[in-house]
Amino acid sequence: MIMDTHESTSTFDELHLHPNLLKGIHDLGFLRPTPIQAQAIPHVLAGRDLIGCAQTGTGKTAAFVLPILHRLLESKKSGKHVRALFMAPTRELALQSMDHLKSLSRYVHLKGEAIFGGVPMNPQINALARGVDIISATPGRLLDHIYSGRIDFVDLEVLVLDEADRMLDMGFLPDIRKILRLLPTKRQTLMFSATMPPPILALVHEFLHQPVTVQIGQRSSAAVGIRHAVYPVPRHLKTELLAELLRGEAMTSVLVFARTKRSADRLAHELARRGTRVSVLHGDRSQGQRLSALEQFRRGATQVMVATDIAARGIDIDEISHVINYDVPNNPEDYVHRIGRTARAEATGDAFTLVDREEEPLVRDIEQAMHKPLPRVTLPHFDYKRPGGGPSSHAPHAPRRFHGGGHGGGHRRGGRGR
Repeated sequence: MIMDTHESTSTFDELHLHPNLLKGIHDLGFLRPTPIQAQAIPHVLAGRDLIGCAQTGTGKTAAFVLPILHRLLESKKSGKHVRALFMAPTRELALQSMDHLKSLSRYVHLKGEAIFGGVPMNPQINALARGVDIISATPGRLLDHIYSGRIDFVDLEVLVLDEADRMLDMGFLPDIRKILRLLPTKRQTLMFSATMPPPILALVHEFLHQPVTVQIGQRSSAAVGIRHAVYPVPRHLKTELLAELLRGEAMTSVLVFARTKRSADRLAHELARRGTRVSVLHGDRSQGQRLSALEQFRRGATQVMVATDIAARGIDIDEISHVINYDVPNNPEDYVHRIGRTARAEATGDAFTLVDREEEPLVRDIEQAMHKPLPRVTLPHFDYKRPGGGPSSHAPHAPRRFHGGGHGGGHRRGGRGR
């Protein structure tokens, strides 16, 4: 692997993208590429395999969508076969890549389709029959279409593995290997991953050809612009403290993370009972429910969205003012991905973590990974000694620490997960 040492480009015009792409970029009001875009796009345009390491909110989706659109425009092939494939671990990320593609290609006549489970097959089957240039897919549903003979990769030029480490965490590695072995060996492969555990490095050596690595920031480091605070509190008072925090004037758009789907539902119900405008997002919600929750949260119809870790890398909302960890995440990587939903696009944001005594070791792990202590905060008028009651008193205890890449959040899946 070769580490990129190029200086950042100052404008999109200097990247020499297709004029129709530049027209769309300018219409969207974008003037300067983010660091990951400035450093990755020239390598992708040059046809190099690439490993991109950057935190959420840094613009990495456009870092591969733009040069791939440029490549497909320049090659001017036509037909029904897929020419570019994006693979992502969740339906939200698959949709996010497709949304980026559509917004950036308003002057480009290339067809794309998002392929994921949890929704009827027929619309996807019909789109594939008509022909698409680009697919953004989750591994399980993609294999369904492949084994049914609906997708032919004979003309595939580019493969993107987005959030590769998360796909590993969710048990998709066997499916990824199956898919990669069905693709043409002569192709360009791009991999984006916040961390590089050994199984991902094995994929790099097996399926990428002399890749260049673009590293933005330190791995396992939080985005710049985030203000961290830890709120020590007895577990049975977490909901009370959260409700007190939500009364703050600046709490305009708050993403709250719970450890399990059950606790997310319970917390959302309790907040709604107290008069908070709240939506909920987790793996047991239907696709329609997920999209509705995201849309309500995006347009401000709800102040709070309670979510499990399935949302940590799948929410693309620029103006989240606060991320609150109702439950401390199991490892530092999940902490970084959760809080990366705020302070996006060089903005500022707040990351609050409610921690009971049993979760303190998890906070120390986070502090060690970030190489700094996180400030402890107490509210002067909050009664930390009051007796318990309500749903929070029945919340699950914090898990024991473990080291080895496993994640909580109630959505861990193996095999052909959807």
